[in-house]
This record gives sequence, C-alpha cells and structure tokens, in this order.
Amino acid sequence: MPKSKYFDIYTVIRRRIEDEHYTDMLPSENELTLEFDCSRNTIRRAIQLLVSDGYVQSIHGKGVMVIYTPYSKEQYTLGKVESFSEAAVRNRTDTKTQVILFSELTVDERIRRRTGFENGVQIYYIQRVRYINGEAVIIDHNYFLKDIVKDLTEDIAKGSIYDYIENTLGINIVTTKRVFTVQKINEKDEKYLNLNGCNCVAVVENYTYNSDGIMFEVTQSRHSPTYFEFHDVATRNNKI
Repeated sequence: MPKSKYFDIYTVIRRRIEDEHYTDMLPSENELTLEFDCSRNTIRRAIQLLVSDGYVQSIHGKGVMVIYTPYSKEQYTLGKVESFSEAAVRNRTDTKTQVILFSELTVDERIRRRTGFENGVQIYYIQRVRYINGEAVIIDHNYFLKDIVKDLTEDIAKGSIYDYIENTLGINIVTTKRVFTVQKINEKDEKYLNLNGCNCVAVVENYTYNSDGIMFEVTQSRHSPTYFEFHDVATRNNKI
C-alpha cells in the first residue's frame, strides 16, 4: 500500500534533521509548500508527524523549532508499530537476520497460556537472531496465525515479515500491546546473544492486531542489555 505524500515529505525533512541540515528552525510553511509542490495541509500533516516523533516543536509566532537529540544506542519506538527492518533503516545500521527455527504447530494448552491463541489453531513458530553492525543483540520468538499470515516461508522470515504481511498479503497492521520485563538469561540467550557478561536480558512481548481486531502475532523479543534502548515522546495535557 503506497505511502501518502505527507509521509514522503516527513521522511525527507526527518533525514535533513538527522543530517543536521536543519539545526535551529525549519523553513517557513510557504517555502516548504513551494519546494514540495503541495498544499499547506500536506505540509502541516508532515510537521505534525515530526512533532509526534519528537523531532520538532511548533512555537507560536516563531515557526517550527528543531528539538531532535541523537541517541547513542540502537533505539526502538514505544509509540509505533515498527519492524526490526524499519528501525534499522531509521537508525542507519547494518543488520542481518538468522532463522534458527522455522516450524508449523498446532496450539495446545501450553502455547495457549503463552500466547492467548485458541487451542487447535495452526500457527507458525519462528526463532530469529537479529544482528546489528555484526553483533547478535536480539532473539525473537515469533508466533503467527497461519490463516492470517498465509504461506509464510523461512526465506520471507530472513527478511521482513511485516513487509510481506502489508505489501504482499495486503493486511493492515494496526495495534500492538507491549509488556516489558527483565529476565534471567536462558540457554538460547547465552548461546546466541552477545551479552558482554550480563546475566539478564530485556524482554519485550508484543501482541499485534490487524484492522479486523484479530490478534495475529505474538512475539517475545529478548534483547542484550548492552544494546537495549526504547524511546518515547510524551506530552502533558494542559488543564482546563
């Protein structure tokens, strides 16, 4: 599904901010509408997305100020549903995915308690090691409903499953619920991850829903603490 023009403009301006082309104020709304040959409303939607992502802040009577601060670690966003591949592009990192298990299972009581999927349904269960700049930093344990994520293969799992879901299957990924914990390392963590002497991992559990409100994915991502950093942008509601 193609992105809207405002998203393309958002991407260009975001890159310019990250490259320090804009360090103080963005060009005026008039300048941006002329450059991108679009309406004011399109520019405003792009700016609003930059505001929500913490790149800029609108200052009444002055314009749009850059407030972006670069992060030293690889980071993932709390407020968005973002794939590993998308985060890698945004962070400009070299990545690789190794599939260490690809299987098809029927949900039993143990898996039901673990995922919330109903007993008897068919799922894909995949284990993937994620490398950033040559270092193994994440193990993903993915559970996907087979009747939603149809014809998934190991080759697809080596790339971006979300890209396959959205652009090949035409499914809209809408919502993810997340749970964060810290857990002791297990045998697979110790075998595959670069832990740098740590005896625990940061664990993110994702429960993801499509536009029909169906939970089609449950993923447990186990992160090496050395490389783990999530970030969010929060705003305070003004009291009326």
